[in-house]
Amino acid sequence: MTGGGIYNVLFLCTGNSARSILAEALIDHWGKRRFKGYSAGSFPKGSVHPLAVDLLEKAHLDTSRLRSKSWGRVRPSWHAGDGFCLHGLRRGGRRSLPDVAGEPGDRPWGIPDPAAVPGTDVQRHKPFALPISNSKTEIKVFTALPISRLDRLAIKRQVDEIGRLRAVPK
Repeated sequence: MTGGGIYNVLFLCTGNSARSILAEALIDHWGKRRFKGYSAGSFPKGSVHPLAVDLLEKAHLDTSRLRSKSWGRVRPSWHAGDGFCLHGLRRGGRRSLPDVAGEPGDRPWGIPDPAAVPGTDVQRHKPFALPISNSKTEIKVFTALPISRLDRLAIKRQVDEIGRLRAVPK
C-alpha cells in the first residue's frame, strides 16, 4: 500500500494509449481515498489516444496526469507487494507484458484494444466506449471489495469473478 492505506492498482496493456489509460482514470475516480491507479505498456505508443481523452473528459474525469509510459518508468512508483496488477491484452495469444505474476489480482481482464480498430473517429467511437463501459462495471465492483478483510487467495478469486462480468458487445 502507499502511505495512508491506499492500495496501488497497476493496469497493463501493450500500447498504454487507451485501455489501461481508461482504467487508470476510472479507478482514480471510483476508488479515491482507497486506490491509486497506475498504467503502463510493454511497447507504449508515447501518447494517450485522443478518443480516450475525449471520452474521459466527456465523463468529467481528470485527464491531466495521464501519460503513455513504459513499465520501466512506472516500476519505481508502483509497489508490487502492496497492490494489484490487472491487464488486458495478449497479442497473438502470447503474453507481451512484464511479468508481475503472483500479485493479488494478476488477472487478464481481456478488454479488446479500441486503438487497433480501423476507421474514422466516428466509426471508432463505439469500440472506445465499450472498454469504458466494461471497465466501469469491473472497477466499481473491485473498489467495493472489502480488500482489508480478504487474504490474497480470496482477492484473486474475487478478481477472477469480476473479470467474468464483462458485457458482451452487441
